[in-house]
Amino acid sequence: MIRLTVPSIEEDDLHAVREVLASGYLVQGPHVLAFEAAISQRLGVDHVIAVSNGTAALHLSLLAIGIAPGDMVLTTTYSWPATANVIELCGAIPVFVDIDPETFNMSPACLERALSRLWDDHTSKSRVKAIMPVHTFGQMADVPAILGIANAHGLPVIEDAACALGATWLGRPAGTWGRTGCFSLHPRKAITTGEGGFITTSNAAIARRLRALRNHGLDPDTPGEFVEPGFNYRMTEFQAAMGTTQLAKLDRIIGARREGASRYDVLLDGGPLLPPIVRSEAFAVYQTYIATLPLETAGKRADLIAALKERGVETNIGTIHMPLITYYHKRYGYKRGDFPITDDVFDRSLALPLYEGLTEQDQATVARLVKAIIADYMAIGGKQA
Repeated sequence: MIRLTVPSIEEDDLHAVREVLASGYLVQGPHVLAFEAAISQRLGVDHVIAVSNGTAALHLSLLAIGIAPGDMVLTTTYSWPATANVIELCGAIPVFVDIDPETFNMSPACLERALSRLWDDHTSKSRVKAIMPVHTFGQMADVPAILGIANAHGLPVIEDAACALGATWLGRPAGTWGRTGCFSLHPRKAITTGEGGFITTSNAAIARRLRALRNHGLDPDTPGEFVEPGFNYRMTEFQAAMGTTQLAKLDRIIGARREGASRYDVLLDGGPLLPPIVRSEAFAVYQTYIATLPLETAGKRADLIAALKERGVETNIGTIHMPLITYYHKRYGYKRGDFPITDDVFDRSLALPLYEGLTEQDQATVARLVKAIIADYMAIGGKQA
């Protein structure tokens, strides 16, 4: 089976974890501090707060900037449900914004329209408290445009950079533009600690509150003093030790992913499957290689994924059309047609295998099979030969 992804775990990672396990010192110790310092140096931010996963990073960031029940947070339509769920978990309301049809990131034009609509309604204007764009599949959203809109309305920006460690926009790293940046270390990301994540910020007051919130509300500067109700969102020592060894490989892994993406671009050229589009300002890290199916075969994507699996190739959909999942559809009444660009992208996106160890031969096999099955569907009106 050609897997969708395989993490780059090597002997130094295993040794780091074994060493911590043997020490018996497993939670919130020197390895977490060292990992936070390494990330801080890498991204050039003042504060890094390691946490249990990327969802925890998002949740704590919203709480740390004061998001409260009844508030509204604007976010993208197209992401893993964690992006919207954390807003709900704060008691706030996610306001979905449609995406750019090329990059699949939050559309600044749609953001401007959504804010204008909310600003014109006196019952909602005072409740809008933040904007949370996502750097989808490892390509940064147009943060300068989004920040310009946010600043004009006096709103903070939280970057959901779960997929974007190492990505940049005009040379500036993801996670360094907003009030906070939120990252994931899930196995589908470039580097992994199994689960795990971290938050970046250059705001000392926010960093202090984040450290308290991740650790049961314990004041980070006063041992034994619990200043508010908090969570157990701590990172373990063995995750942090592995994170440090993984971080040393980040440039190598990103380089391999970018080479693989370029190879797919060539293999798919001229065929029915459209490769991803990357803005000239962006340095993409290709957390996932997302191609787009032709309109004629959009309704056959599930069949295509199943047919490829039968032939030894693991593929998947891109990500989730969040307004249409059961919870948000039932709670807010969202339906197809409310976000037409996301409707189309969600129906036609296909994730192809991409990871550091993927061979040229495997990529050629993936491209050949995908093109052949799609050609069969198109030749006989959407039914496989």
